[in-house]
Amino acid sequence: MKKRIGSFLFFALGGAFVFAQEAPASGPTAWQFNAHANFYFIPDDFFILPVFQADKNKLHLEARYNYEDRETFSAWIGYNFQGGNKLEYTITPMLGGVVGRSDGMAPGLEVTLNFKGFELYSEGEVYLDFQTEENHYLYNWSDLTYSPKDWLWFGISAQRTRVYQTALDIQRGVLIGAGLKNWELTTYVYNLGFEDPFVLVSISKQF
Repeated sequence: MKKRIGSFLFFALGGAFVFAQEAPASGPTAWQFNAHANFYFIPDDFFILPVFQADKNKLHLEARYNYEDRETFSAWIGYNFQGGNKLEYTITPMLGGVVGRSDGMAPGLEVTLNFKGFELYSEGEVYLDFQTEENHYLYNWSDLTYSPKDWLWFGISAQRTRVYQTALDIQRGVLIGAGLKNWELTTYVYNLGFEDPFVLVSISKQF
């Protein structure tokens, strides 16, 4: 199973790299990449959730690991709808395949709305397990932030996931982040005042 996941990841990311080499370095048709590393510091547990995204015009490609389940890889293809004036939006419906500890498929949606320094970001999916309907699950990660400066933002966050367990079905928290050039660092603190508080540190780079 690990060999199958590794081969899938190699060809998915390798294909994106080949396309990137063929694309011009600048201009409206160039590839844009975004790599994330999400570090979960949970009581008596720790894991990393990496995400890689590639966009070219309307095309959106994405790869995730440890998202739907531990030791599980998912690959996605989607279509970007972008526009707006005062209210800017990016809406990306997607379809993904999931292999690893969990095997299935998932329709998904990513939404980003920007208005006068406020941003709502939400990513959701309905995981459909190939083995049993009892494993079907609705995932969601949503952040609402305000940026007083281009390099600084803070806000609230909510997650619904199965990769870790707490007493709450929906993890709720606060966040603060900062950026420098193409790098971003965001720290989340979830479930303050409840039984299972934990910290998430997210590092991302655009290139």
